Amino acid sequence: MRLKSSFIFLAALPMLISCDDKQVFDEYKSISGGTWNKDSIVGFDVEMTDTVARYNLFVNVRNNNSYPYNNLYLIVEMMQPGTNLAKVDTLQYQMANPDGTLMGEGFTDIKENKLWYKENVTFPKPGKYRFNIQQAVRQSGKIGGVQELDGITDIGFRIETAK
Repeated sequence: MRLKSSFIFLAALPMLISCDDKQVFDEYKSISGGTWNKDSIVGFDVEMTDTVARYNLFVNVRNNNSYPYNNLYLIVEMMQPGTNLAKVDTLQYQMANPDGTLMGEGFTDIKENKLWYKENVTFPKPGKYRFNIQQAVRQSGKIGGVQELDGITDIGFRIETAK
């Protein structure tokens, strides 16, 4: 009986994976030891060829119960191909409910959050775009922000077609 259930699950797995027809790019990078240093930049290189289509961009965050704050502040930098100029955004996201429980999807102590970055974006020229993500969490009374941010296990970047 167990073998039959395993076979059915494995047979259905490709259908579950292929249902994500909006995905253009989706990648995660692990944060060593679950502690994100403020000087550590997580970068993603994305090859874009379509300059007409519109896309939605997301920052994905996996965190665990060690995450000590209600909010998450990020600096996200987008660099166009063939230039050193970057568009830089400072973003704020709510990570916990008013009662202190972490927001996000997941049944264990790991929660996954799909956070909006940009909506209906077009890429003006084809080529490799670079997205850099850095944490910018500040603690009241502490100058220079939080050096080591606990509880972040993975940072991801996702691009979807805007349908």
